[in-house]
Amino acid sequence: MQHQNNQRQHNQRHHKRHTLRILATFLAGAALCSGAAQAAGYPDRPINLIVSYGPGGGTDLVARMMAPYLQKHLGGDARIVVLNRPGAGGAIGFAELARAQPDGYTIGFINTPNLLTIPIERKTGFTWRSFDLLGNLIDDPGAFTVLQDNPLKSLADLTAYAKTNPGKATVGTTGTGSDDHLAMLRFERTSGTKLSHIPYKGAGEVRGALASGEITIGAINVGEALQYQKGGTPLRFLGQMGKTRSAALPDVPTFKEQGFDFELASLRGLAAPKGLPDDVRAQLVTAVKRTVDDPEFQTKAREMFAPLRYLPPADYAKELAAGEAEFQQLWKDAPWLDK
Repeated sequence: MQHQNNQRQHNQRHHKRHTLRILATFLAGAALCSGAAQAAGYPDRPINLIVSYGPGGGTDLVARMMAPYLQKHLGGDARIVVLNRPGAGGAIGFAELARAQPDGYTIGFINTPNLLTIPIERKTGFTWRSFDLLGNLIDDPGAFTVLQDNPLKSLADLTAYAKTNPGKATVGTTGTGSDDHLAMLRFERTSGTKLSHIPYKGAGEVRGALASGEITIGAINVGEALQYQKGGTPLRFLGQMGKTRSAALPDVPTFKEQGFDFELASLRGLAAPKGLPDDVRAQLVTAVKRTVDDPEFQTKAREMFAPLRYLPPADYAKELAAGEAEFQQLWKDAPWLDK
């Protein structure tokens, strides 16, 4: 009798283990099928693309030009909806992107140096590590611009004017800690002058302020300024901040050529909240690369004076890490907050 009971218990345990193995196999298979279905079905609703600056700026214009190509290379019924979330030098939009659901239905542009400088100068809900990087698209050097009827024609002219009129020359930028603002501060230190900083929510606002005479200098990026020139705003370049002269501006000397030994530019790339499903992330990364490689997109970018510089996610991360270290040191040496 005891033997029969033992045998019965053994059979029950064996049956239970067998049932659990079948259940585990079923659940694993279901998970795989679910993942495959998700990859096959993505995207099945509109994707929001956050731009952390106002309408009419360089990032906004590129985002709207790029959206149809990203849709094409995502395939299916993909639809990109551009959302402007300007303010606080980009911090409002970056924070919204960082806290969005990591499901592939919210992506956005991230811009340097603001993405790197804002978390250094104050507490924020993001750093560049808060994001899954999808690839960098643009590398646009900075510039100082004035209206064509302004008598200033060079950085030497600006230096002479600012020394004679301390604080009278006003400089519009896209926010505290932006490449434009850092350029202004470096110019002040190098030239021994004092300028007045006026931050705006985007390059479009800077252009409007310059065109209306509200500010003296528009500190914006080369590509943005060329777009505004093409659109009819009568701008003159005092200098550009690239390592070399832009092919689109062969007659405008760099800051370095004029005795100001620094370079500043803005990287503009795409990212998503940290934690994307691997298959969705791969699909987005591939679509970004195919967009940049698309000949029609490249033609549109040239027409918009948007200087393309593709960086895949790993290289993009290295660039951001190096920039972060550089700005952390700069903050220790010369904090860039307005006094």
